[in-house]
This record gives sequence, structure tokens and C-alpha cells, in this order.
Amino acid sequence: MLLRMSTLFLRTLRDDPADAEVPSHRLLVRAGYVRRVAPGIYSWLPLGIAVLANIEKVVREEMASIGSQEVHFPAMIPREIFEASGRWADYGDSLFRLKDRKGGDYLLGPTHEELFTLLVKGEYSSYKDYPLSLYQIQTKYRDEARPRAGVLRGREFIMKDSYSFDLTDEGLQQAYQAHRDAYERIFSRLGFDYRIVFAVSGAMGGSASEEFLAPTPSGEDTFVQCTGCDYAANTEAVEIAGPPAQDGSASDGSVYPASLVLDTPDTPTIATLVDRLNTLDWAEHGLEPQRFSAADTLKNVVLKTRQPGSDRWELLVVGVPGDREVDMKRLAGQLEPVEVEQADEKDLAAAPGLVKGYIGPQLLAELKVRYLVDPLVVSGSAWVTGANEHGKHAAFVVRGRDFDPAGEVGAVEIRDGDRCARCGSPLEIARGIELGHVFQLGRKFAEAFGLTALGPEGKPVTITMGSYGVGITRAVAALAEQTHDEAGLVWPRVVAPADVQVVPTGKDVAAVAEAERIAAELVSLGVRVLLDDRKASPGVKFKDAELLGVPTILVVGRGLDDGVVELRDRKSGQRRDVPVGDAVSAVHAEVSGS
Repeated sequence: MLLRMSTLFLRTLRDDPADAEVPSHRLLVRAGYVRRVAPGIYSWLPLGIAVLANIEKVVREEMASIGSQEVHFPAMIPREIFEASGRWADYGDSLFRLKDRKGGDYLLGPTHEELFTLLVKGEYSSYKDYPLSLYQIQTKYRDEARPRAGVLRGREFIMKDSYSFDLTDEGLQQAYQAHRDAYERIFSRLGFDYRIVFAVSGAMGGSASEEFLAPTPSGEDTFVQCTGCDYAANTEAVEIAGPPAQDGSASDGSVYPASLVLDTPDTPTIATLVDRLNTLDWAEHGLEPQRFSAADTLKNVVLKTRQPGSDRWELLVVGVPGDREVDMKRLAGQLEPVEVEQADEKDLAAAPGLVKGYIGPQLLAELKVRYLVDPLVVSGSAWVTGANEHGKHAAFVVRGRDFDPAGEVGAVEIRDGDRCARCGSPLEIARGIELGHVFQLGRKFAEAFGLTALGPEGKPVTITMGSYGVGITRAVAALAEQTHDEAGLVWPRVVAPADVQVVPTGKDVAAVAEAERIAAELVSLGVRVLLDDRKASPGVKFKDAELLGVPTILVVGRGLDDGVVELRDRKSGQRRDVPVGDAVSAVHAEVSGS
């Protein structure tokens, strides 16, 4: 393959785009790989298409290696199909919805479990047809509220999604592992540094769920990794070790006194409450002097939830230690597909029993308000919390004695140093970009659409499914994030638009002729060549070569008088002179790794 920059549809930019937030956005636009059409919507230019195609090639090879077969579905899906699975409502505002001229409702597919299920149902009916794995590579659509970071979080994007169909849970486990192994090979071949982390399934449904993340400071996903074992999870799914359950007694073995209502005027915040507690005369209450911190208080946050497809919001109160904040993203992940938002003044006004700033769990059951606590609020632990009266708090309020939550939910923001639930070692927080996600869907979609097979004994067997996605366009941006340097993109060879960029410099026709000869010989050996045959200055050519990120650069110029050309490695920056007669073999050796 020979690409000539004199005719290539390419225009590089010297200045960063005004809306660029992260390096991949800045460099992919400046290098002419993509162009913005609208927020979250991009056109892909020839070099960008080449990178996409190279990633797709690796993905297809690894899907074929596990026996998965490629199909292709329409992007536009009738409403009734998503209603049958419940996801017309579950996806909420993130679906692109449209009507045809007859008033029929459609959507632009964010994912295609339903169509895969219906396709298999229409074609297969016997247990002898299974197991089966199908995949597609196709454009998806999601109406992101805040598209950002170029192609990293777009409203239109290309994904590979594959699905396994098995008769038994054991078969699903094998298919899941096969896809997981294939993903490890895919991301290793593409040159990623990646982590496999536990995740929540969200609107996809199902049980087991893992994400493949590319660690990078610009990543929008936060995850935690243990410093003592191989545990890693995103913050929506992470489990941290809480203190052991208590028996309702203090650390010195004494039984906590009965809950005590205290006058605490003008203390609507945790900080003002702690200051007040530490100035009280506890002897007035027949108690030894007490010393409190924010960690001794129980903060009760008022939220509201809404079931999929419902217009009705219900109040939810979540209790967390006062020195921790509620992580709304983590909480939303735990509660999906139920929507959750912060309650506002109007919501509180409709529940006069909730005294803002002084809410405690003691009366929530009586008020018929659902109450959940973070697992850090262990059974038998005592807290200072609201007394449900303006200007009053209650001390020594014990879980299991004075209140019983309806359940537990991981709600606190994770901190560096929180302990691993597996081994007890400290956790550390990192950021990453989601590259892929694997789910054990189970029988959710098969039951919704009646996907069964006639078993060997003549009885129907409900099929169990797995779902496995790779973000193709996102992989382009994630690689750019992980591999770029100050000068530009630095592609791994397997995804680069060319193996070598040949750069003739100066006005000497001999340099141009020699560059043409070398390029032609390399192409004959199967090397992908980008030839900069433009009439541009050496400085412009060198800057563009660094910006475009082709892994090997061959400079044909002043050294010709001495019988040498210069071979540059884009990643390391190393340069070496090579005799002109050895240039083709030297480049071929670089490309082949020999």
C-alpha cells in the first residue's frame, strides 16, 4: 500500500481546536484523523478510517479464533422490540427516538441484544444447534447529555458487540471465559496497558460483569485497585471492607446508654454539629466527657427514585458516616435500572416529617420513607444523628436497637486507603477509559422473547446468553491517550495507518527519486508506506511526521551525499544512519520485528 501525501485527503492543523479537552481530542483533530460535525458527532477522514480498519481487523481475527460468526443488524429498531425487553423505558433519555411518516415509533440502537435474540429464535429450535456465538461491528447511538472528549464520549460510535447462546449455565461460563480470553489477546495485540475490573451490569441486566479499562489520567471512569492482591473494580461495583459488626457496646465493653436527645440549635451541617457536641457539658446528662468527630455522626441524605416507565418519584434516604460523601454515580450504578436523583426543596416540602438538617433514621419507617445505609454503618454501631426535630440531634442511636434500615447499598465515595474487602490491604484510586465490557446476561432476553430449544428429552430449554462489547472508535482515542507525546500521536504499528513514513527533504531531485525508489520496493515487500511527496519545507514535513504518529520515519535528504539515509523510531526518538543500499532491508526488518 502506498499513500502519497500530495494527493491524500489530509489537512493538518497547527493550533488546537478550541473545544479540545483531552490529548486524544486535540491530536486526532490536528492530525486530520477526524473532524467535528456536532457535539459528540465526528466525521472520519482517510487516516482515521485506516486506524479504525486496523483495529477491526484484530477484533475480527480474535472473534474468528473462538468460533464467533459475523452478522449485521439495522441501526433503526421498532419500538415494540425494546418494549418487550423493558428497555424502551429503562434507557430513559439516552435513547434516540424517532417516528416514521405513519407515526410509528423507532429508536436508533444503543445495543442489539433484542435483535440477536430474535434472529436466533427465528433460525434455531433444537438443542443440536447450540452452542452459538455471533457478533457484529456497527455504529451505535446514545443521546449523551454531555458528549465530551472528542470521540471518547460521543453520541454516535462504532462498537463490536458479540453474543453467546448456550443451553446451560456451565456453557455460558465457558463462552464467557472464551470471550474474556479473546479480549485479553485483542487489547494486548493493540498495544494497550489495561486492567480487568469488576463492574455493574446496569441497563444490560445479567449477573457477572467485568470491564477492560485503559489507565490514563484523562479517563472518565474511576476505578480502584488493591495494593496487596489482584482485586480491581470500578467505583460503581467496588466493595470495601467495613468494620466488624458490633454488639451494641462501646469499645471499653460498656453498653451504650439509651439514645439521648440533645439541644443543638444552628447545627444543620456536620461541621457545626461536631463543634457543638464537643462543647456540651456531658455531666449534665450523667455521662463522662465525650469527644466526637465527623466519623461519629450519621449523615442522612434525602434522594428520590423512579422505577423504569413510571412518572412517580419516591423518596429514599441513605445513611452514611458523616465524614464521607455520597457518590451519586456509584449509588446510581447500584440501583439501576431505577433512576435516582437528589431530592429538592419541593420534594422535602411534600414530606413535612423530614426536618431538613436534622433528619434521623428513628422515624423513617413510621413515615413510610425507605431507608438504606452504607455497609460502613454496621449493625450494633452507635451514632449521633438527627432527632427529627428542628435544632435537636440524638446521641447513642444504635443500629439494630433504635433503627433498622431496609437494606444496605454501597453509597460512599471511595478513598485512597480504604481497605480491600478481599485481603484487607489499602486500595488506590485510578482513572481509566473503558475499552470493553463482558456480561453474563443469563436468561433475561431469552425469557422476554421466548428463545428456547427443544432439549434431548423433548422438553423446551430456555437459552442462556452472554454479551460482550468492544468500543472500536473509543479504542482509537484510548490508544492516542496512552501513547502520545508532546509532538503528536505515536501509534503502535498494528493500528498505525502506515508502517513507515518516507520523507524526502530539500529541492534535490535525486532525493525525491531515491525516496520514490525506496517506497516502491517497500510496497513490493508488503510494507505500508506513507510518502511525503509534497513540495513543502523540511520543517513542515518533520512536524507533520511527528504529529501523524507513523511508527517508523525514513528521511531521505542531505545524507545522500554521504550515501546514507536517516531511520527514526517515532516512539523512542532514536535515530541512526543507514546506507542507502540497505534502507529497504533496514525498514523491512523494523516492520517485521526481525
